Amino acid sequence: MRKLKKGRKFGRESSVRKAFLKSLITALISHKKITTTRERAKEISPLVQKAVTKAKKGDIASVRLLRKDLSEETVKKLLEIAKSYQDRKGGYVRIVNKGQRRTDGAMSVIIEFV
Repeated sequence: MRKLKKGRKFGRESSVRKAFLKSLITALISHKKITTTRERAKEISPLVQKAVTKAKKGDIASVRLLRKDLSEETVKKLLEIAKSYQDRKGGYVRIVNKGQRRTDGAMSVIIEFV
């Protein structure tokens, strides 16, 4: 039973899953818009929101926390993105339904910055 368990496993081990989510977050930050499945988008959405909130703060401690998980170029792009959200209190990403994929029928969505 999954009582009080949070997060999806995606059929991967924990280290592989962490790298997988990190690559999705990096792709979203660098391209500002990606197409993926609904489950993946719902899983990375809160992680990206928290990263933008840390980047909005902009102090040394927040930047170091971001660099712990993301690459140097990604953190620089994230700091640029965060400047445009200084007045916004949350809700930095949007998930738009695209429809089912033909190959496997998975629900496809577009996740993008607002």
